[in-house]
Amino acid sequence: MKNKITKSEARAFRTSWKIVNKAEREELRSMPVIEKFNQLIALMSSVEEMGWTKALTAEDKKVRNRWNKLRRYYHV
Repeated sequence: MKNKITKSEARAFRTSWKIVNKAEREELRSMPVIEKFNQLIALMSSVEEMGWTKALTAEDKKVRNRWNKLRRYYHV
C-alpha cells in the first residue's frame, strides 16, 4: 500500500471534488425553500436520537458568550 500520491493524482482528486462541489451548490440553489426547511426539521428532530444535546448545549453556551462579548464591546 502506497502512502503518497503523485502531483497529477492530487490534481485529479482536487478537480473531481471541485466538480462535485459545483454540482452540489447548483442543486442547493435550485432546491425549493420548503424542501430545505423540511431537511432542517429532520436534522433538528434527530439531535436527541443521535445524543447531540449535550454537545449542542455546550456549543450554544460558547456562542452566547461570544455574542455577549460582542454586544459589550460595541454597546459601551
